Amino acid sequence: MSGRGSARRHAQAIFQIARAAGELEKWREELKKVAQAVADPVLSLLLESPRVGLAEKVALLREGLPGADPLVLNYAGLLVARGRQRLAGEIAEEYERLLDAYHGIEHAEVITAVPLEGEEKERLAHRLAEMVGKRVVVEARVDPAIIGGLVARVGDRLLDGSTRTRLELLKKSLSEGGVGLWPPGDMTS
Repeated sequence: MSGRGSARRHAQAIFQIARAAGELEKWREELKKVAQAVADPVLSLLLESPRVGLAEKVALLREGLPGADPLVLNYAGLLVARGRQRLAGEIAEEYERLLDAYHGIEHAEVITAVPLEGEEKERLAHRLAEMVGKRVVVEARVDPAIIGGLVARVGDRLLDGSTRTRLELLKKSLSEGGVGLWPPGDMTS
C-alpha cells in the first residue's frame, strides 16, 4: 500500500467524520498536532521501538497530545498500532487539501526564473483563478533553469509557459525540418 494513497484514504475518512460532526477546522488543528507529536525524534524512536508495548506507546502519545479530543487520540493510537505513525504528516497535508477543496480553494505551485513580487503574485493568482473557477493560492518557488516565463501546476493541470520549454520545442521543430524559417535557395526571392 503506497504511503500517499494510504494517507489520502485516512484523510478522506477523517474528513467525513469531521464534516458530519461539524468540526472541520478543529480536526485540521488536531491533525497538525498529531503530526508534530509523532515527528518529535524522541517520541518517534519510542513509538517505533519493538521493545515498547502498545499500551506504553499509547500512553506516551497521550502525554505528547495533552488535551486532545478522545477521537483524535483513538486515531493516533490506531496509526501507532498499525505502525503507520510516519504517515501523520502526509495525512494532515491531505486533510488540508480536502478542506481547501471543500472551501473552493485550489493551490498552485508556480515556478519562475526570478522571484515574484507581491503584486505579480496576486495578479497571477487572479488569472489562474479565472482559468480554474476557484480561488487560487500561489506557492511560488524559483528555478533559474527555466530561463524565463513560468510553469504552474494547479490541481491536475500543468501550464508550461517557460522559455526553456519553448526553446526545446523550437529546437525539436527545427531538427525535424518542420519550421522552414530560412530554407536555402529562398534568400534571393
